[in-house]
Amino acid sequence: MLENWMEETLLTAGIGVRGEHEWDLAVHDRSVYGRVAAHGSVGLGETYMEGLWDCPSLDSMFDRLVRAKLHEKVRPNLALALQVAKAKFLNIQTRRRSRRVAKVHYDLGNDFYEAMLDPFMQYSCGYWSAGAQDLAAAQEAKLELICRKLGLRAGDSVLEIGCGWGGFARFAASRHGAKVVGCTISGEQAQWARKACEGLPVEIRMEDYRDLDGTFDHVVSVGMFEHVGPKNYREFFRIAHGLLRPGGLFLLHTIGGNAEVVGMDPWIDKYIFPGAVLPSPAGVAKAMDGLFVLEDWHSFGPDYELTLMAWHENFERSWPKFSERFGERFGRMWRYYLLQCAGSFRARENQLWQLLLSKGGVAGGWKTVR
Repeated sequence: MLENWMEETLLTAGIGVRGEHEWDLAVHDRSVYGRVAAHGSVGLGETYMEGLWDCPSLDSMFDRLVRAKLHEKVRPNLALALQVAKAKFLNIQTRRRSRRVAKVHYDLGNDFYEAMLDPFMQYSCGYWSAGAQDLAAAQEAKLELICRKLGLRAGDSVLEIGCGWGGFARFAASRHGAKVVGCTISGEQAQWARKACEGLPVEIRMEDYRDLDGTFDHVVSVGMFEHVGPKNYREFFRIAHGLLRPGGLFLLHTIGGNAEVVGMDPWIDKYIFPGAVLPSPAGVAKAMDGLFVLEDWHSFGPDYELTLMAWHENFERSWPKFSERFGERFGRMWRYYLLQCAGSFRARENQLWQLLLSKGGVAGGWKTVR
């Protein structure tokens, strides 16, 4: 019987149904079993969004699911097969297609993100490893870490590919005197960033990275490479190389995975980040081969779990003032997204990397900064 088989499978990960642990499920409708069997992660996520099951600690549940690799025990479904086929034969991150993620995700409303993020509006992993005690401190530590790795000095020109709400640009200009050009494909982000950076030597462009021009002392990309896609990796690195002056530094901050994949988890792809793909170490290395000197590869994935849990805390605190606008289904979707990702980072399925690359090598060698 399907219900018995799924409950026995969950128990192999230490997850019970109607149990007493915080990671156990409470199934309110038996249709959950059939939908998960038929549609995999999409079925699991959608039935949660519909309130058909609950779990006191989704992050703990996903930690156990991922460590036990239960996704490998659910047979492939049509949605996953179509995703693999599309990624294999199509470039799903063209200029036109890449704008979908801005509409679906980044343009939800600046006030919504203001309530969830830190004062510098960083929607990427903070740096807690240096001793930060809260989200704001962790994000400032991340921004300062990037500037220190670049050896940023007053007057240096910096291009940020995927500038979000302009937090790095504002930090680099106000704290280090840099001149920054940032690009985004989100109208909401560009509007917020321009206002936040008024009076600073910062230019915010609404522009695809493939259309950028100029020459810069440094290039930075924080939390954007996940949207580039494997078919565009080589072009992305060639563009960054071409925009960088000889001897300049390129810092790439990105989520990564442990193995090469062609797409994101199908539920994440459908509801959160359409077309996103997590790069593998081999994929990144191949794409930059012959273009850059690798000066440093810094991994601090566990810090993303802390960041996601802090975002979740802010989301839950502020949700009452957004619930009428977005509705309960959205609220459950967002909670599921944040805690699923936190569990994946806790299980070490997902990683966070900062690569420092130089155009021609740093004379005498780059001095490690942590």
